[in-house]
Amino acid sequence: MPRAFLLVMDSVGCGGAPDAAAFGDAGANTLGHIAQACAAGRAEEGRSGPLDVPNLAALGLGAAIRAASGIDLPGFLEPPVATWAAATEVSRGKDTPSGHWELAGVPVPWEWHYFPRTDPAIPASVTEPLVAQADLPGTLCNAHSSGMPVLHAFGEEHIRTGKPILYTSADSVLQIAAHEVHFGLERLYEVCRIAAGIVHPLRVGRVIARPFVGESAAAFVRTPNRRDLAIPPPEPTILDRVQAAGGRTHAVGKIGDIFAHRGITTLAKGKDDMALVDATLAAMDAAGEGDLVFANYVDFDTLWGHTRDVSGYARALEAFDARIPEILARLRRGDLLVLTADHGNDPTFKGTDHTRERVPVLAVSPGHPPRAAGLIAFADVAETIAAHLGLPAGPHGRSFL
Repeated sequence: MPRAFLLVMDSVGCGGAPDAAAFGDAGANTLGHIAQACAAGRAEEGRSGPLDVPNLAALGLGAAIRAASGIDLPGFLEPPVATWAAATEVSRGKDTPSGHWELAGVPVPWEWHYFPRTDPAIPASVTEPLVAQADLPGTLCNAHSSGMPVLHAFGEEHIRTGKPILYTSADSVLQIAAHEVHFGLERLYEVCRIAAGIVHPLRVGRVIARPFVGESAAAFVRTPNRRDLAIPPPEPTILDRVQAAGGRTHAVGKIGDIFAHRGITTLAKGKDDMALVDATLAAMDAAGEGDLVFANYVDFDTLWGHTRDVSGYARALEAFDARIPEILARLRRGDLLVLTADHGNDPTFKGTDHTRERVPVLAVSPGHPPRAAGLIAFADVAETIAAHLGLPAGPHGRSFL
């Protein structure tokens, strides 16, 4: 039996979503705008010159960008050596669970609950039972914010008072930040479990534990001990389907959290994306016939997209691209590798939130000639993997191979 590998470059969108305007994201294009900024000399911190991702370009990244958004980029014009496509999402979200669930064959059937841009954004109907059930002295922030700014604003007060920091974003999410030492990591996890019991019935997609360390605003840093508590998917995903057929699923990064740890055989994490690539290579070596390796590389999104750091995002793309040959070297005849993304996070765009975009899909199967798959659906990725592994077809999508 063959093996399959689904690797998600978190937030590496390629523009052109037909409904982008409905999300306030008309014109957003993560890859296209990063490449243009690099070519124009506007991304020179820690790197220089045009975006240098020769391996992704050879697999068809330029063709996927062109199909998605009509942009031709210098250095991305060579004929692809892999099958390429650009995928369009139908779920009404531009967040991590929506994108990953749909890539795994399950479009989100409901509207997520989003906290409003009010003050406070997180209402007393959430904070009061959380304070009571978790025995907290209160909460801080309770507004729309993002990672480091919220620590700079409230971290020292959190240490003094013991009140956890609650915040949200344009995603359907409740994030809770607390100090690993002064508040305690296990206590933070327990507070998040209580919060999930309160907000999941509202269709808030995730509660995220955001631990940090440091003794002052200037020294605060988030640690790798993030934990996501997600609503479970409403239907069997490709992970469940592989397990039902007797295969094993090897999750790398935050895949376990995204799928509420359902359909997961083994789980590996790492402190950064390079460590997650190492974990992916180990999972590929361990994968047997009929197995699926499903990995997420989150640094593109959390470190560079949300912070609107074009140079940092370009450096991350180039570092990941340099590891592609190691990944391709693990493939054997009969395997299928799919590289894709779950949404956009254009670092040249307004705000600090995800952007509604199409995503590139690059597929390699030794022994099979490349082809232009064009515009496809997110769910087609799961059905392509299912067909490759000989699984029964699912109700959403179709194979693009």
